[in-house]
Amino acid sequence: MVTAALRRTGFVCDESYFAHRTDEGLGPWVAPGSAFETPEGKRRIRDLAVATGLASELVPVMPSPLGRKDCLRFHTPAYLDRLRELSSGAGGNAGEETWFGPGSYEIALLSAGGTYAAVRAVVAGEVDNAYALVRPPGHHAERDWGRGYCMLANVALAVMKARAELGVGRVAVVDWDVHHGNGTEQAFYDDPETLTISLHQEHLYPRDSGFLPDRGEGAGLGTNLNVPLPAGSGRGAYLAAFDRVVEPAVRRFRPDLLVVASGFDAGALDPLGRMMLSAGAYGELTARLVGLADELCGGRLAMSHEGGYSELHAPFCGLRVLEAMSGASTGIEDPFDFISEYGGQRLTDHQSAAVDEAVRMHGLDGADSS
Repeated sequence: MVTAALRRTGFVCDESYFAHRTDEGLGPWVAPGSAFETPEGKRRIRDLAVATGLASELVPVMPSPLGRKDCLRFHTPAYLDRLRELSSGAGGNAGEETWFGPGSYEIALLSAGGTYAAVRAVVAGEVDNAYALVRPPGHHAERDWGRGYCMLANVALAVMKARAELGVGRVAVVDWDVHHGNGTEQAFYDDPETLTISLHQEHLYPRDSGFLPDRGEGAGLGTNLNVPLPAGSGRGAYLAAFDRVVEPAVRRFRPDLLVVASGFDAGALDPLGRMMLSAGAYGELTARLVGLADELCGGRLAMSHEGGYSELHAPFCGLRVLEAMSGASTGIEDPFDFISEYGGQRLTDHQSAAVDEAVRMHGLDGADSS
């Protein structure tokens, strides 16, 4: 039995997100098979929320597609034209590992619009916080190049539109996807009004970004924080990163809105990462962010879905996140909770040293974490 929600948590999802195709261009020498980024991992998050009764405690938020003007705040006209042309035909590759089928550009516009819908609902006070279960993901999409399954920069575009049309001021973006949020970093690299923090497995993807010394430039120097964690990091390492980097940095920045790029591919069963998080650990991290948002910005917290490629494990990660956001409890046990007893959950010396290096690099040694 589901206990009643304590907070109004918005939930964005649209059936068309599951129609986006990601056929891999691996060549004729590879037997056909599904891509890692499939509809099922996301569909099963929604279906689990429905099956457990949690969905009835959430507030539906309807997405609308972003317009060309909205996308031009970050992406180039030539890139958008290319996506539209390919989408109107047989599809193609948006850049690097970003294959898509017919009609996917329109779905990508709705995906970015879904992220904005979550942000708008939070800013307008229609909900306390919101989760956008969107597809395709967005945090790898660069100005003129799609990367890593991402066609449009969902979070960046949503923040830019909210700033232009809703009067939103300072925004902190926390990205806990196992891969570096290179597109979001590019969008705000010189922007002093946007704090970007990426916790990711070091030297995974993209291999040309996500480094500690990349701290922003110009007026934005110091507002881009990368926290590359060693492969095998679990609950202990992530909580240490939150304790020593994320929370002090966000408190120092004092945002008006907190946005999370939420990938579940740091889960221990994910095929595209080598981290050790359990669903319960995602719930703990979410509770930390809910508390931080309550403390600093009136509870305004919006999450946008990114990666997560274990069709079995990702739904339970999503369930724990939605429970922590809403305050509701399904009472459903996680069948994969054995992960929490795997080796690697305790903070090791080399993981602690990696976190401390990020603390020093970003000048958080004496930061107030209270």
